[in-house]
Amino acid sequence: MNHLENFSIKKAGEKDVPIILNFIKLLSVYEKLEHEVDATEEKLAETIFGGNSNVECIIGYIDAEPVAFALYFFNYSTFKAKHGLYLEDIFVLPEMRGKGIGKTMLLRLAQIAKENNCGRFEWSVLKWNKPAVDFYLSLGAKPLDEWTVFRLDENAISKLIN
Repeated sequence: MNHLENFSIKKAGEKDVPIILNFIKLLSVYEKLEHEVDATEEKLAETIFGGNSNVECIIGYIDAEPVAFALYFFNYSTFKAKHGLYLEDIFVLPEMRGKGIGKTMLLRLAQIAKENNCGRFEWSVLKWNKPAVDFYLSLGAKPLDEWTVFRLDENAISKLIN
């Protein structure tokens, strides 16, 4: 059976928060980061669908069953003087991988980036995640090895300003 025949992508709405949270939890287990998940349905509803949010989410379905999600937002490049699309998370259920669903989700995101005149479409991937790295390379994505990601967590932010 061709799974893409019954595959559709829809923009998520507030009613989809339980689905989004479930995908976040599944992704955290895959990435061995479940101890870092503080997200709740209430927090997600407020931060994704609240008035000042620039976060968007799409969900991939086979028939009526959610099988993938991608959460993204628009950032800005001073060098390009354009917005960029930053993919925060993408996840395809393990049993649905290798069927073209991840690629179709990324193609939709690239289309969204093009429609919004974005100068870049970027994301991060854990270095140990060789299947994802190989997949992204096969799409023509290039790793930015000359850059290092820095992060201040909530505690470090508080320490810095106090």
